[in-house]
Amino acid sequence: MSPLDPAHCYRILQTRDARFDGRIFVGVTSTGIYCRPICPARTPKPEHCRFFPAAAAAQASGFRPCLRCRPETAPGQGAWRGASNTVSRAMALIAEGGLDEEASVGSLAARLGVGERQLRRLFRQHLGASPVAIAQNRRVHFAKQLIHETSLPMAQVALASGFGSVRRFNDTFSKLFKRPPMELRRHGLRVAGEATAPVTLRLNYRGAYDWDAMLGFLGARAIAGVEAVQAHRYRRVVRLGEAVGRIEVSHLAARRCLVVTIRFPDVRALPLIVSRLRGLFDLDADLDAIGEHLSQDPRLAPLIARRPGLRTPGCWDCFELAVRAILGQQVTLQAGRTLAGRITVAFGGRLEADADEALTRVFPTPQQLAGADLSLMGLTTARAAALKALALAAADDPRLFEQAASLDEAVARFRALPGVGEWTAQYIALRALREADAFPAADIGLMQGFAGDGGTRPSPKQLLEQAEAWRPWRAYAAQHLWAAYAERAPVKFKAA
Repeated sequence: MSPLDPAHCYRILQTRDARFDGRIFVGVTSTGIYCRPICPARTPKPEHCRFFPAAAAAQASGFRPCLRCRPETAPGQGAWRGASNTVSRAMALIAEGGLDEEASVGSLAARLGVGERQLRRLFRQHLGASPVAIAQNRRVHFAKQLIHETSLPMAQVALASGFGSVRRFNDTFSKLFKRPPMELRRHGLRVAGEATAPVTLRLNYRGAYDWDAMLGFLGARAIAGVEAVQAHRYRRVVRLGEAVGRIEVSHLAARRCLVVTIRFPDVRALPLIVSRLRGLFDLDADLDAIGEHLSQDPRLAPLIARRPGLRTPGCWDCFELAVRAILGQQVTLQAGRTLAGRITVAFGGRLEADADEALTRVFPTPQQLAGADLSLMGLTTARAAALKALALAAADDPRLFEQAASLDEAVARFRALPGVGEWTAQYIALRALREADAFPAADIGLMQGFAGDGGTRPSPKQLLEQAEAWRPWRAYAAQHLWAAYAERAPVKFKAA
């Protein structure tokens, strides 16, 4: 990323332009505080302002977070997106805990296929901070959000945000905020009596958000007992390791955020749960930049104007999504959903009956499917063999669905599995790995969506040639084409 232009950034600060929220941060030398560009505080003089592309860079320069605009609630930082593929993938791994516990920058670099020195240089160049500073900043910001928005006891906040001890947690906050963490908690917020009480958080996003389209997409694919879309809310059963819980998500348009309620027995899983939810609901997309680029194509321009807030749904669990992609090969949407439900009932777990009768099933793990007899599931022999091979591969290699060095590498990895062709591999990369440039060109819905009313349907090769101009956001173009096709005809082939 090119160096930030102070004059340009100051104009953004003066107008409090929400489009840049999370993309730049301002450190005020006269107060020692750093803020979001939308902070309601009085605009400081230009000579007192220093601008940073990431909150961690401001913090590393000695500034402390503002208590009014709360930088920890800024939308996912998008300034680095598109500037460095390596930084993008590293940030995704850090969000998943890639520098927690005993992990080192060296091990993170090895997972990305680059040297440690190169990774540090890229972070300094694009974010102005080291990988460790980014991870520490993420930890502190998540803890501060939990303090402000939940009633968790401070010991639980420390544990949930990845601090090794309550003492270290208290020391960090006292040094950074010049006060103990308890003084940051809102007055009148009662401390929860149980560590297992539900946790409700707000997850902010930038720009427009087509919530109805997101719910429509997820609801049409919801597996009975595992997921439910009701009353403008999305709910599902979630599993991490051996622990199982539930999440509920609704939209608060006036605040540009999703409200998530998490019921999970282990608070240490909260950062990972939030990271997965941000991916599932595509909260960190810079739709302004994406839309501006894709609108240069006259075929896409009217689609984007019609749905400026259309986002690309991710998934909760990569293995679950891959299974559904295989089940969805050449069958209708409803048929693929029915097959996924059968497999869940036959081989997944069942939750104890309680007040939530709609969510009673847990999708099976790779280990459970690897040893399952799929002969009575109504699958073809080839599809059953493909599922078995996928389950065995996922059970043997926990990193099967990890971010690859490139889209081509990810697609090649999946295509090496029996029964996985180009369409399936691209679809898995698009939704499971969140590859913004993935594009399953052979999809009937995409070809029909591109043809429009009465147009000639292109071949996959012709569509791929047209899509070259849409890079690096072909996945978003695909979502608009699917939406256009769904408006005109029942969706028959997008079964995954």
